[in-house]
Amino acid sequence: MTNILICGIGGQGTVLAAKLLDQAAIANGLTVHSAETIGMAQRGGSVTSHVRIGNGCFSPLIPLGTADMIIAFEMCEAVRNLDYLKQGGTVIVNKKIMTPPSSLLAGKSFEEDSMINALNKAAGKVVVIDSDKICNELGSTKIVNTVLLGAAVKEGIEGITKESVEKAIRTSVKPKFVELNIKALG
Repeated sequence: MTNILICGIGGQGTVLAAKLLDQAAIANGLTVHSAETIGMAQRGGSVTSHVRIGNGCFSPLIPLGTADMIIAFEMCEAVRNLDYLKQGGTVIVNKKIMTPPSSLLAGKSFEEDSMINALNKAAGKVVVIDSDKICNELGSTKIVNTVLLGAAVKEGIEGITKESVEKAIRTSVKPKFVELNIKALG
Protein backbone atom coordinates (compact mmCIF):
# COMPACT_ATOMS: atom_id res chain seq x y z
CA MET A 1 0.00 0.00 0.00
CA THR A 2 1.32 3.43 -0.97
CA ASN A 3 -0.40 6.58 0.29
CA ILE A 4 0.20 9.89 -1.48
CA LEU A 5 -1.35 13.18 -0.44
CA ILE A 6 -1.37 15.89 -3.10
CA CYS A 7 -2.09 19.38 -1.77
CA GLY A 8 -2.23 22.90 -3.09
CA ILE A 9 -4.43 25.86 -3.87
CA GLY A 10 -7.38 25.85 -6.25
CA GLY A 11 -6.34 26.25 -9.87
CA GLN A 12 -2.84 24.79 -9.52
CA GLY A 13 -3.68 21.43 -11.10
CA THR A 14 -3.74 19.16 -8.05
CA VAL A 15 -6.83 17.28 -9.23
CA LEU A 16 -5.27 16.58 -12.65
CA ALA A 17 -2.05 15.41 -10.98
CA ALA A 18 -4.08 12.93 -8.89
CA LYS A 19 -5.94 11.75 -11.98
CA LEU A 20 -2.66 11.17 -13.83
CA LEU A 21 -1.27 9.22 -10.89
CA ASP A 22 -4.49 7.17 -10.68
CA GLN A 23 -4.38 6.33 -14.38
CA ALA A 24 -0.68 5.43 -14.25
CA ALA A 25 -1.37 3.01 -11.40
CA ILE A 26 -4.32 1.43 -13.20
CA ALA A 27 -2.24 1.08 -16.40
CA ASN A 28 0.30 -0.90 -14.36
CA GLY A 29 -2.43 -3.23 -13.07
CA LEU A 30 -2.56 -1.73 -9.58
CA THR A 31 -5.60 -1.10 -7.45
CA VAL A 32 -6.08 2.59 -6.72
CA HIS A 33 -8.52 4.59 -4.61
CA SER A 34 -8.61 8.37 -4.59
CA ALA A 35 -10.68 11.27 -3.37
CA GLU A 36 -10.45 15.05 -3.53
CA THR A 37 -11.55 17.75 -1.16
CA ILE A 38 -12.12 20.79 -3.32
CA GLY A 39 -14.71 22.93 -1.45
CA MET A 40 -13.54 26.52 -1.89
CA ALA A 41 -10.91 25.68 -4.48
CA GLN A 42 -12.31 28.00 -7.14
CA ARG A 43 -11.78 30.89 -4.74
CA GLY A 44 -8.13 30.07 -4.05
CA GLY A 45 -8.86 27.70 -1.18
CA SER A 46 -7.02 24.55 -0.19
CA VAL A 47 -7.30 21.44 -2.32
CA THR A 48 -6.17 17.99 -1.23
CA SER A 49 -6.24 14.76 -3.17
CA HIS A 50 -5.78 11.43 -1.45
CA VAL A 51 -4.30 8.67 -3.64
CA ARG A 52 -3.97 5.14 -2.26
CA ILE A 53 -2.30 2.55 -4.44
CA GLY A 54 -2.24 -1.17 -3.67
CA ASN A 55 -4.27 -3.95 -2.13
CA GLY A 56 -5.77 -3.88 1.34
CA CYS A 57 -7.30 -0.45 1.02
CA PHE A 58 -10.96 -0.05 1.87
CA SER A 59 -11.21 3.74 1.98
CA PRO A 60 -9.93 6.41 -0.40
CA LEU A 61 -8.97 8.72 2.48
CA ILE A 62 -5.48 8.54 3.92
CA PRO A 63 -5.45 8.26 7.72
CA LEU A 64 -3.30 10.77 9.60
CA GLY A 65 0.31 9.70 9.97
CA THR A 66 0.28 7.20 7.10
CA ALA A 67 1.14 9.14 3.91
CA ASP A 68 4.31 7.83 2.31
CA MET A 69 4.61 11.01 0.29
CA ILE A 70 3.18 14.51 0.20
CA ILE A 71 3.31 16.32 -3.12
CA ALA A 72 2.73 19.98 -2.25
CA PHE A 73 2.12 22.60 -4.90
CA GLU A 74 2.75 25.36 -2.37
CA MET A 75 4.91 25.49 0.76
CA CYS A 76 2.23 26.63 3.26
CA GLU A 77 0.03 23.72 2.18
CA ALA A 78 2.92 21.30 2.69
CA VAL A 79 3.35 22.46 6.29
CA ARG A 80 -0.42 22.50 6.89
CA ASN A 81 -0.72 18.85 5.81
CA LEU A 82 2.28 17.42 7.69
CA ASP A 83 -0.01 15.52 10.09
CA TYR A 84 -0.72 13.13 7.21
CA LEU A 85 2.95 12.23 6.67
CA LYS A 86 4.27 9.03 8.19
CA GLN A 87 7.55 9.03 10.06
CA GLY A 88 10.35 8.95 7.50
CA GLY A 89 8.01 9.94 4.65
CA THR A 90 8.98 12.08 1.67
CA VAL A 91 7.81 15.60 0.86
CA ILE A 92 8.03 16.95 -2.68
CA VAL A 93 7.34 20.67 -2.32
CA ASN A 94 7.13 23.59 -4.67
CA LYS A 95 9.32 26.47 -3.48
CA LYS A 96 6.47 28.91 -4.11
CA ILE A 97 4.80 30.54 -1.11
CA MET A 98 1.25 31.79 -1.49
CA THR A 99 0.33 33.41 1.83
CA PRO A 100 -3.36 32.76 2.60
CA PRO A 101 -5.47 35.95 2.33
CA SER A 102 -6.68 35.61 5.94
CA SER A 103 -3.06 35.61 7.10
CA LEU A 104 -2.23 38.64 4.99
CA LEU A 105 -5.16 40.51 6.56
CA ALA A 106 -3.90 39.55 10.02
CA GLY A 107 -0.42 40.84 9.17
CA LYS A 108 1.21 37.39 9.26
CA SER A 109 3.93 36.38 6.87
CA PHE A 110 5.50 33.07 6.03
CA GLU A 111 9.21 32.59 5.50
CA GLU A 112 10.76 29.90 3.35
CA ASP A 113 13.50 28.96 5.83
CA SER A 114 11.12 28.38 8.74
CA MET A 115 8.80 26.26 6.59
CA ILE A 116 11.67 24.18 5.18
CA ASN A 117 12.93 23.64 8.74
CA ALA A 118 9.47 22.41 9.77
CA LEU A 119 9.36 20.06 6.77
CA ASN A 120 12.85 18.72 7.48
CA LYS A 121 11.93 17.98 11.12
CA ALA A 122 8.85 16.01 10.09
CA ALA A 123 10.03 14.22 6.94
CA GLY A 124 12.68 11.66 6.16
CA LYS A 125 13.37 13.45 2.89
CA VAL A 126 12.38 16.87 1.53
CA VAL A 127 12.78 17.73 -2.15
CA VAL A 128 12.26 21.43 -2.90
CA ILE A 129 11.37 22.22 -6.51
CA ASP A 130 11.60 25.70 -8.03
CA SER A 131 8.66 25.28 -10.38
CA ASP A 132 8.66 28.94 -11.43
CA LYS A 133 12.16 28.50 -12.86
CA ILE A 134 11.30 25.23 -14.62
CA CYS A 135 8.01 26.60 -15.97
CA ASN A 136 9.77 29.70 -17.30
CA GLU A 137 12.35 27.51 -19.03
CA LEU A 138 9.59 25.45 -20.65
CA GLY A 139 7.46 28.50 -21.51
CA SER A 140 4.29 27.87 -19.50
CA THR A 141 3.06 28.38 -15.95
CA LYS A 142 0.35 25.74 -16.45
CA ILE A 143 2.61 22.71 -15.96
CA VAL A 144 3.46 22.95 -12.26
CA ASN A 145 1.45 19.77 -11.68
CA THR A 146 3.47 17.65 -14.09
CA VAL A 147 6.75 19.19 -12.91
CA LEU A 148 5.98 18.11 -9.33
CA LEU A 149 4.57 14.76 -10.40
CA GLY A 150 7.78 14.11 -12.37
CA ALA A 151 9.87 14.89 -9.28
CA ALA A 152 7.74 12.49 -7.24
CA VAL A 153 8.14 9.70 -9.80
CA LYS A 154 11.93 10.27 -9.81
CA GLU A 155 11.96 9.89 -6.01
CA GLY A 156 10.09 6.62 -6.39
CA ILE A 157 6.45 5.66 -6.14
CA GLU A 158 6.10 1.90 -5.95
CA GLY A 159 4.51 0.56 -9.13
CA ILE A 160 4.56 3.90 -10.99
CA THR A 161 6.91 4.54 -13.89
CA LYS A 162 7.60 7.64 -15.93
CA GLU A 163 6.27 5.75 -18.96
CA SER A 164 2.94 5.00 -17.26
CA VAL A 165 2.54 8.68 -16.34
CA GLU A 166 3.39 9.68 -19.92
CA LYS A 167 0.66 7.34 -21.14
CA ALA A 168 -1.79 8.92 -18.70
CA ILE A 169 -0.83 12.39 -19.98
CA ARG A 170 -1.48 11.29 -23.57
CA THR A 171 -4.99 10.13 -22.67
CA SER A 172 -5.99 12.88 -20.20
CA VAL A 173 -4.44 16.14 -21.37
CA LYS A 174 -5.69 18.19 -24.34
CA PRO A 175 -3.66 17.16 -27.40
CA LYS A 176 -2.07 20.58 -27.89
CA PHE A 177 -0.58 20.41 -24.34
CA VAL A 178 0.60 16.77 -24.35
CA GLU A 179 4.21 17.31 -25.46
CA LEU A 180 4.66 20.27 -23.09
CA ASN A 181 3.44 18.16 -20.15
CA ILE A 182 5.71 15.28 -21.11
CA LYS A 183 8.68 17.69 -21.15
CA ALA A 184 7.60 18.99 -17.74
CA LEU A 185 7.51 15.44 -16.39
CA GLY A 186 11.28 15.39 -16.89
